[in-house]
Amino acid sequence: MALKTKVYVGMSGGVDSSLTAALLVEQGYDVTGVYMKNWTADLPGVRCPWADDLADAKRVAVKLGIDFKVFDFENEYRQKVVDYMIDEYKAGHTPNPDIMCNQEVKFKLFLDAALEDGADMIATGHYARTCHIKPVGCNNKADVNCHSITNVESATISSTNTCVGELLQAVDKNKDQTYFLYRVTGKALGKTLFPIGEFTKPTVRKMAAERGLWTATKKDSQGICFVGQIGIREFLGMYVNSKSGNVVDKISGKVLGHHDGAIFYTLGQRHGLELGGGLPYYVVGKDMAKNEVYVTTDLNDDTLWKKSIKLTNLHWINEMPINNCYQIRVRHRAQLINANLQLDKDIAYLELETPERAIAVGQSVVIYDGDVCVGGGIISI
Repeated sequence: MALKTKVYVGMSGGVDSSLTAALLVEQGYDVTGVYMKNWTADLPGVRCPWADDLADAKRVAVKLGIDFKVFDFENEYRQKVVDYMIDEYKAGHTPNPDIMCNQEVKFKLFLDAALEDGADMIATGHYARTCHIKPVGCNNKADVNCHSITNVESATISSTNTCVGELLQAVDKNKDQTYFLYRVTGKALGKTLFPIGEFTKPTVRKMAAERGLWTATKKDSQGICFVGQIGIREFLGMYVNSKSGNVVDKISGKVLGHHDGAIFYTLGQRHGLELGGGLPYYVVGKDMAKNEVYVTTDLNDDTLWKKSIKLTNLHWINEMPINNCYQIRVRHRAQLINANLQLDKDIAYLELETPERAIAVGQSVVIYDGDVCVGGGIISI
């Protein structure tokens, strides 16, 4: 008899990862729950929820009768995610720490540590799907095994499988998280399961409740990945020395007010400017050297709308794109729009079918071919 596939499930203490573990147990996998301890520091006025989340994850593991471990990645998380985020903001960019967390922690550190500890695969509670594909050159005939709760052929995948994975959008397009996963490698996806990718969030909560999981009604986490209920301004304020500067009208050059640090503002931002009544102002630029933020009341300002985007730091999940016509997403939950892709060595140039608003340097554009997430890059206008 073939041995059961051993799967380590990243359990955050939330409902999504709790149901992920439960479904895999029901499917016959040998499941171990793992809590990734990435951040434990309290911030002024904000208690880090890590201990509570750990307790909730443990409680679910006991309910399911599975082994449970804690992997400590706190030092690596600070270096690879938090330091990256702070450096990007200091440069005047708008990074996405969740994308970096997936790239460096969940699907690299966690995957490597799990495999080294004896796992065959990992699983997470992301709203995404993956197809496991045997690459060209394998001795076995190429096949596809799309892993979802409704189509897992068996719990006996070989630990020596040579599959790579394609990343597909979740069924619940409102919760789809492929935007945050585009920098994961096909090799890592070949060792990954996303059991809840076929379900909507209400269905996930209903299924968790039916199984008596403690986390069925637990609220979704907000704020920075793993850190807790804190805004980016408050978090950055702990690690950067900001100073007051001028808010300047882009057209007239008139000083309209003052800010508490250009680092805290991003292109297209409307709230937090505190410029009084009248028409709303929008951030259209900033000068980090002068510590000035530039604004306008003109929502049609050319700076706010882009039809051409330049991407660097490209990442392709598997093969480099060979076509020109794709769909792109410029931010999480943004509508997919058509775009023409041209590659020039390590740079991608996108011509959008329709202009997009507030394209901020440092953010990611993710590229799709239908439901398949191809990859993407970092905006570098």
